Amino acid sequence: MKIKSLYKTYSLEFIDDFNSKLKEVYNPGDVVIVDSNINYIPLEEVTYLKLDIDEKSKEYSHVGEVLSYLPSTFNKSNKLIAVGGGITQDIVTFISALVFRGVKWVFFPTTLLAQGDSCLGGKASINLNGTKNRLGLFNPPNEIFIDTNFLSTLPKKEVTSGIGEMLHFYLVSGEKDYNYFLQNIDNLDKLIRRCLEIKKYFIETDEFDKGERLLLNYGHTFGHAIEGATNYKYPHGIAVSKGMDIANFISYKLGYLNKNTYLNIKSTLKEIYTDLILPSTADLVNYLKQDKKNTNADLTCILTKGPGEMFLTTVDYFVIEKLLKEYE
Repeated sequence: MKIKSLYKTYSLEFIDDFNSKLKEVYNPGDVVIVDSNINYIPLEEVTYLKLDIDEKSKEYSHVGEVLSYLPSTFNKSNKLIAVGGGITQDIVTFISALVFRGVKWVFFPTTLLAQGDSCLGGKASINLNGTKNRLGLFNPPNEIFIDTNFLSTLPKKEVTSGIGEMLHFYLVSGEKDYNYFLQNIDNLDKLIRRCLEIKKYFIETDEFDKGERLLLNYGHTFGHAIEGATNYKYPHGIAVSKGMDIANFISYKLGYLNKNTYLNIKSTLKEIYTDLILPSTADLVNYLKQDKKNTNADLTCILTKGPGEMFLTTVDYFVIEKLLKEYE
């Protein structure tokens, strides 16, 4: 797959052997930045920088420390190679744009969420003073290599999280793709490949989130608030699945979405967020007010009239608070 960006045209390839491909793309002087939680066999000739990855790793102060860990011999002709999930990707996307005003980087996504979503698009999101995704930039990788063998090593919750994140693409795309999702729920390879095709369309249509790509924030406004208010207790895709259900409920109560469609989609989402317990309405509203998409006194969010019919709108916080108290 080739993805066209204003910065460069980059490639995505499915592979069967991570170590063989790593040997192929690695050159002396390159640095592999890898999530220390990943189970892999290190190669003797490769320079690794292992990071303990969690949400705190995305803090700006921590990312600055990672820059200082790079060997003094690293120069502009070298590249960074990221091996990990979305947080590892965010860190390497960000620092590769800063070092020598930009060096090449390659991504081996290892989580379902990264393989089915974040590996495409080139967005880096960095937290600042505890506020999620306050800083960011666009910096696509030069190459992406997906080895789905990594998925067999993931905890069940991480797989469920990835499925939840991919589901939002299928719902934004439309009824046909939503049905495709339901028919292939047990075939991760098929779900990943089609999800990336959907995202490729949005990236090439609206790379910088100025129009149509904003619809991909469906479920994320409320999902991010859940993450913040629970101190990231739940994996991202699980929080987003609950966020989609909240967005659908608000859409239903405001007359945009009919009850049957709301309940039908809820039955699918509930399989993903089944163990999630919502924080208090006050805490949710507090985090919603910190969302970076807000431009006025109202909440900016994505609501829906059904699969493929998402739209950007603003809703008064008083209405949001009232409906969150009604939400079950």
